[in-house]
Amino acid sequence: MKYNTTHMENLVALRRIEGQIKGLQKMIEDRKYCIDIATQIYACIGALGRVVENVLEKHMENCVVGALEGKSEKEKEQKIKEVMQVIRRLHKL
Repeated sequence: MKYNTTHMENLVALRRIEGQIKGLQKMIEDRKYCIDIATQIYACIGALGRVVENVLEKHMENCVVGALEGKSEKEKEQKIKEVMQVIRRLHKL
């Protein structure tokens, strides 16, 4: 089954995160205060978290729903297994 999910809308957020990472590198090069660096790191983590939420939401709306509406039991099981693996990984964060 072919899915037409696109994640192009996440590029703006990823480019913003890229800028944040470059800012973090500069902060470290400039020997900025540790707490300020840690605060910016957590901001980057939060921003990445929002991107992964968007990606997973698209996956659920398109790929998973498509599989569940389809006839292939194997594909249904695979999609559920994939989602559970991601949830377990995110839970470890």
